[in-house]
Amino acid sequence: MKKHLLTALILFFCGNLFSQTIPYKICNNCWNADSLGNHRVVVSYSSSGKIAKATIPWRRRDHHPEVIRIIVQDAKTGNKIENVKTGTLDREFGEVYFEPVSGKGEYYIYYLPYKNEGSANYPNSVYLKPEKTASEEWLQNLSDGLIHSNAAIDEFQAIDSFNTFYPMEVIATDYEMNRLRNTHSSDAFLIFPEDRLHSIRMGDDLPDRWIEKGPKNNFRDTADKGENFAFQLGIYALRDLKNVQVSFSNLRSDNGEVISLKNISCLNTSGTTYDDKPLSKVVNIDMGKVQPLWCMIDVPLNASPGNYKGSARVLVDGLVKEKMIDIELTVSNSIAKNNGVDEPWKMTRLKWLNSELAQQNTVIAPYTPLVVSNNTISLFGRKLEINDDGFPKKIQTFFTQEMTAVGVSPNDILTDPFQFIIEDEKGKLKWKHSAIQYLNKTAGTVTWQVNSTSPEVEMQVDASIEFDGFVSYSVKITASNDVTLKDIRMQIPFGSAASQYMMGLGQKGGLLPPDFDWKWDVQHKNQDGAWIGNVNAGLQFSLRDQNYVRPLNTNFYLQKPLLLPL
Repeated sequence: MKKHLLTALILFFCGNLFSQTIPYKICNNCWNADSLGNHRVVVSYSSSGKIAKATIPWRRRDHHPEVIRIIVQDAKTGNKIENVKTGTLDREFGEVYFEPVSGKGEYYIYYLPYKNEGSANYPNSVYLKPEKTASEEWLQNLSDGLIHSNAAIDEFQAIDSFNTFYPMEVIATDYEMNRLRNTHSSDAFLIFPEDRLHSIRMGDDLPDRWIEKGPKNNFRDTADKGENFAFQLGIYALRDLKNVQVSFSNLRSDNGEVISLKNISCLNTSGTTYDDKPLSKVVNIDMGKVQPLWCMIDVPLNASPGNYKGSARVLVDGLVKEKMIDIELTVSNSIAKNNGVDEPWKMTRLKWLNSELAQQNTVIAPYTPLVVSNNTISLFGRKLEINDDGFPKKIQTFFTQEMTAVGVSPNDILTDPFQFIIEDEKGKLKWKHSAIQYLNKTAGTVTWQVNSTSPEVEMQVDASIEFDGFVSYSVKITASNDVTLKDIRMQIPFGSAASQYMMGLGQKGGLLPPDFDWKWDVQHKNQDGAWIGNVNAGLQFSLRDQNYVRPLNTNFYLQKPLLLPL
């Protein structure tokens, strides 16, 4: 009987504790975050005595609050209070005892203090560990009897809007989660539609916001004409889910206008890669996990204002029963500027992750369109003449010495054409070249191909140039018969006026050394190319093979180093 009574009291206590409505507010830069952290609780003490107790329903997403320091500050004086002791500290609530040195009034409790042990560019924030500062005399008074909560919780505060936990990182309690699971015990998963301003940030917990709202089978919002509109379907798995897919219907207005399902997609499951290839992903969700599915609706620029209704269908492998979400989108009479990307907090730029913009060759000012004439390609301030073998015959720049204008006198970078040399035991191979074949001529990109043959080897050269001066070469060598080659090398004959300085291949910027010996060292250095040149004429080259993947830069290089060319 006593055991049942105790359980009832605990549930009653928790129900009262977590039913409190405590506001979450922003107090912009009201304290020094690099010692006190980004979060605090404002409490009021209205009793008398040397011991105040605050029971804080903080609903934290971090898993071990007991290993992080609690700091209590007197709001009147700003002084740190030394006589502090903690009771229960878990993810749902914390008990903090402190000496109210100024008597009645406000006190601040900082519960995630940290110290930055790194630099401004590479911060390394470490949470402070608990410390013992309370006197034995004060602790003796605390241990003499049971202390009830006598400090009211006024509000939670974050140092700025970026760091606030509210509302999407305020967790639901175990009691609330068990109640939710019991209510929906026959379901394999629940769907919590969420607007774009409340991004789903937790994968192991449900936000308290969802407990209050409950799972829904409908979503409503408003968008402008031409807007990249985004929303979320939060999937909470009550069992393991395999291959979660989302499909959409057309959205229809009352007067028969349609936003085609072709304009609606789920970024997590399908889309377009940066190189314009179809993208398909398999989404599996483990039991107890939360998975946000970001969905996008490209509202047509000519869409008529009104309410558009349709649905999203969520399917899971092995489950016969699907779930439907009714969608109602109200299109306003306003036109979104730049598809809404000027308002990134609306997640309008998610469209960039599923677009073909990278494949567009739009020339950006002050660059000028590429012009091809007699195997010479002209671009902004430069010219590239192609040799019979497809490699550069001549490279010229027309930038003035001050680099403030484009002049008329050329600056030659090369003294002779590029030489791609293949040697066997008899010497250099002799080539017969096909005519230069231009595969593509646009304002932004020109591509060409040359096939060269010798009795021993065939060579295919594929090349392209972009409007900003980036030139890419791919050389494919195929042996016509069994052959032993002595050497394969590329020679770039720089002119003296265009080779005064060098940077790269392990060399710091400076004068070009008279002699230079270099070997690959991909495990320690990112050295796949160099720049050689002068103030207004030069050439940067990068050595790559077919497996090239751009490495990480600077301090992060060793986490993803360069792949050694084969």
